[in-house]
Parts: sequence; structure tokens; C-alpha cells
Amino acid sequence: MNRIWITGYRSFELNVFNDNDPKIKVIKYALKNYLIDKLENSEIDWVITGANLGVEQWCSEIMMKLREEYNIRFSVIIPYTNFADRWNENNQAKFINIKNGADFFASTSNLPYSTPAQLKNYQKFIIDHTDQALMIYDPEHPGKPKYDYQLIKNTQENKDYPLDLIDFYDLQDFAEQYQENHNLRN
Repeated sequence: MNRIWITGYRSFELNVFNDNDPKIKVIKYALKNYLIDKLENSEIDWVITGANLGVEQWCSEIMMKLREEYNIRFSVIIPYTNFADRWNENNQAKFINIKNGADFFASTSNLPYSTPAQLKNYQKFIIDHTDQALMIYDPEHPGKPKYDYQLIKNTQENKDYPLDLIDFYDLQDFAEQYQENHNLRN
């Protein structure tokens, strides 16, 4: 079994504040193309992600569609039980949809948020239960994913743990591809 962890920027870090932002289409296009390539080469069996607003939720939305065509399952893991409680109604509805749509959903802590240690335990759990990672992240533009990036880099010092990055240059290329493909169809 080959399990991949997919994570990256939160929506606010990409200046995405509504569901119609064209950046979402490009990021989903990048995720979908990456995952289809992996699936068609039988390189992954499970996609493991979190439920953060942004790349992780967009990944889950892509997975719900890809699962219809490919033999793939996906899991959503959160670091504590009240993860989405402070979100607005719209974002909570998205969270519930993703939670209900996942093949497996769990929390690494059975308690509400109480300490940063819950986040470190979450990261350790994810690293211990995946074989590789994909991040939509650019080390030249750090944000919250820098902690995951650093953990992966530290892990690579002790074991084989491949990391693929889709950075801002790659996203620009995907934006151009997306534009070309959608202009050809119209």
C-alpha cells in the first residue's frame, strides 16, 4: 500500500476569500493532474489529508470526484475534536461534507484544542502513516505549511520519504495549461 500526504497553503495565505476565486480552479487542476498521473502509474492507494481551508479541502473535493473513476481512497485526519467549531456556517458545511465524503475520518486527539502538542502529535501521526508527500508550497514564500515542510525535510534525513512540491512557478504553468485547455473547449 502506498499512502500520500497532501497539504499546503491555507486559503487566506493565497488571498482566496470566496469560492469563485480563479486560483481555486488552477490549484484543483494542478492537484487533479498530479493525482491522475500517480493513479495511472499505480503509485498510490490512499490519499491522506487534513481539513484546513485551502489546499487540503480542495484536495478532498478532487478526491471525491476521482474516486468515481479510479480505485483510490482518501482519508481526512484532524488534530483535535473541535477543529472547525470556530468557522463560519459556510465553512462548517464544507467541513461536514468532506468529513462525510471521506473513506476514513479521524482525529489524532479525542480532546478539544488545548495545547500545541496536539498539532505536533498530528504531524507525527501523518508522517508515520504515509510514504510520501505532495505540498502546494513554495519555500521562498513561507506560511503555516513551513512546519510541515520542515518536518518532512527532517524526516528525509533518517528515511526515504519523497516530497513533491508544486510551487508558485509550477502554479503559473498550470494556470497557462488550464487556460489553454479551456479555451480549446470553447
